[in-house]
Amino acid sequence: MDVNLRTKLKTLPNEPGVYFHKSKTGEIIYVGKAANLRNRVRQYFQDSRTRDIKTDVLVNEIADTDWMVVESEIDALFLESEMIKRYKPRYNILLRDDKSQLYVRLNMRDPYPYLSFTRQPMDDSADYFGPYYNGWAVRKALRYLRRAFPYSTHQVMPKRVCLQYHIGLCPGVEEQKISSSDYKKRLRKLILYLKGQREQVVKQLETEMAQMADSQRFEDAAKLRNQIRNLKELQRKILFSDKEFLDISKDQALSGLQQLISLKGVPKRIEGYDISHMQGSNNVASMVVATNGVADKSEYRKFKLRVPGNDDFAHMHEVISRRFSGEHSSWSKPDLLLIDGGKGQLSAAMKALQEKGVDIPAIGLAKRLEEIVVHKSILPVIPNLIGNPVKKEFILTGSPIVAGDDVAQNGYILETDDFYVIRLPHDSHIVKLLQRIRDESHRFAVSYHTVLKRQGQTASLLEEIPGIGPTTRKKLIRTFGSLRAVKLATPEQLVEAIGESRAALVINSLNLKSRTP
Repeated sequence: MDVNLRTKLKTLPNEPGVYFHKSKTGEIIYVGKAANLRNRVRQYFQDSRTRDIKTDVLVNEIADTDWMVVESEIDALFLESEMIKRYKPRYNILLRDDKSQLYVRLNMRDPYPYLSFTRQPMDDSADYFGPYYNGWAVRKALRYLRRAFPYSTHQVMPKRVCLQYHIGLCPGVEEQKISSSDYKKRLRKLILYLKGQREQVVKQLETEMAQMADSQRFEDAAKLRNQIRNLKELQRKILFSDKEFLDISKDQALSGLQQLISLKGVPKRIEGYDISHMQGSNNVASMVVATNGVADKSEYRKFKLRVPGNDDFAHMHEVISRRFSGEHSSWSKPDLLLIDGGKGQLSAAMKALQEKGVDIPAIGLAKRLEEIVVHKSILPVIPNLIGNPVKKEFILTGSPIVAGDDVAQNGYILETDDFYVIRLPHDSHIVKLLQRIRDESHRFAVSYHTVLKRQGQTASLLEEIPGIGPTTRKKLIRTFGSLRAVKLATPEQLVEAIGESRAALVINSLNLKSRTP
């Protein structure tokens, strides 16, 4: 073992995290998760440890090791999956058994959904979370989360409550100890947690606990208090430090991106922007953030756009202008903006930056060929990636490709009056990183647009009811969650929510006269 590596291993912390084994060239050849980084990583280099042949080959190739410390084993599990999907380390494939990755399955359309694991997702309208490459760790994480969010695992419903109910891990769906709506409400919090929105879940539970206490429902408030306590017990109060954090200057995607567009430093914070609408209605924009190349969901933001109509250029100009208007000075300053689109969207974004006097580089990623669009004001010299750590053997030409060129291997650069259009090889880590950020910004924008669209559809039907104003409409949606739930509500529930006279108006207008109180 190299002396420097031996010295470095002595600084490994006794904390959960993700480790990265690297070759002499700096290539990440294996990514792993550990409940205790110090114990797990040092096991690779113990001579007395029994290993198979493939692991010996890996160990012989390890020239350096880096790691990232996280707050809990669950966070390490999610980060490991993210890094394997990004880098596709060859030893993660060689050392993996014949089983495929694992998914968590929940079908929220069932009256009482059950949680299960599968290796083959199907097109059955169920929600799948994953993939995860460590099935044992996923199951362990869900067992811990079950203490905070009791869930059912019964594919076939028993006739009486199970043992898990008596020890507080199952809500008692067998005998309807909990209503279907309350059970699904609990599962939605679990889903938020799996999606990385831990802080939002805790805030929701704290708000509900305070409401229960105010209404003197102390027993229910105590249950929510216990949920919050169980969630917080999962966390390890550890902050990243320079010594513990992965040296991002060695990150192949980030360092390659820095060299490609001549950035002053490694882009630690990248903000991705996208627009979503339907024929000019419910126009929204998303801002997603990648910190050190990893999705930082707590930093995501969404914008309800004010410019009407179907004009992506004007919408992109608006969202960038609002982002850097000075009203969001508490948000961290990005090192790079990634615009979903080509020259038009990028030009609109750069015009907004210029108007606000903001000096932040911005690039575009065009969908059809995954071409990187860079303005010449950012990149005055044609880039030459010979020797770039992303792919040493790959060369970019300074002109359009000719017949017979292997685009997937070599790539190309097109030069226009104001822009460079760069197409990298399909296996470039730079492309993979930008694709993930672009796709995430698109997903986040579409999800927000869908929410507004559904709210608009619901609101439009309620607006047609004479005598029901905006305050009552908001109260109905806040109380029941959807128009469908309003229709399914009993007369007594409607009366309790908005009073007898307004409840009668709602029931009559929704063709439920037979249920008039």
